[in-house]
Amino acid sequence: MIGVFDSGVGGLSVVRALREQMPEQTLVYVADQARVPYGPRPLAEVRAFSEEITRFLLDQGAGLIVVACNTASAAALKQLRKDFPETPFVGMEPAVKPAAEHTRSGVVGVLATPATFQGALYASVVERFAQGVIVLQDTCPGLVEEIEAGRVQGAAAREILERALHPMLAQGLDTVVLGCTHYPFAIPVIREIVGPSVRVIDPAPAVARQAGRLLVERDLAGGERGQPDQFWTTGDVGAFRASVKRLIGGVEVQVGQVVLSMYTAH
Repeated sequence: MIGVFDSGVGGLSVVRALREQMPEQTLVYVADQARVPYGPRPLAEVRAFSEEITRFLLDQGAGLIVVACNTASAAALKQLRKDFPETPFVGMEPAVKPAAEHTRSGVVGVLATPATFQGALYASVVERFAQGVIVLQDTCPGLVEEIEAGRVQGAAAREILERALHPMLAQGLDTVVLGCTHYPFAIPVIREIVGPSVRVIDPAPAVARQAGRLLVERDLAGGERGQPDQFWTTGDVGAFRASVKRLIGGVEVQVGQVVLSMYTAH
């Protein structure tokens, strides 16, 4: 199985891409909704959460793990690879490289959480790939919470995005990088704000492709689907089940609750 985790529903944007590219693979997903959002938390705390969730996913039978959270990738990916050397990991990296390569105006905007911007991974990507490009940043405070609550089309979410994007547009923005896995669910609203001439980059398809490559390299790819996908939350099971159906569609899904701090599943 492919294990996937995020602080909440954002990683479902990656699940959607994984399903599209590898429908034969069984997925097990953890949404740490009891502790969402990760963005404002100290990196050491997010690292501890990530290690705990990884152990749970491995116990469920995951052979490869996708850290479908930019904040957790920035905080924990390096440590996870060190602590679990036999397990291949795929993390989220803000898609600054393709944005810098394709921008015509030389102005790129990145929407991400504070922890992502503070992480060494983001700084490294900008330093390596964005020389000569203006990179504008915004943390979109409150947007993760609006998406978690199912209000991505609401007035508050639109106001947050307008406040972030209008100043960038005024500076010549022509490419927007979504540096949080929650944000692809806001793409319809973002497109309404920025218009058709601005490119919006969702990293999820590229992450799914990398996961597929690693499965083949490690000889982990499955044959026919043997069991249904598993979905777990540390929050409210009913609300999360409704979110899965609303955000990625499909039939009713199997959802369980896990109390990670005590490491007991129900």
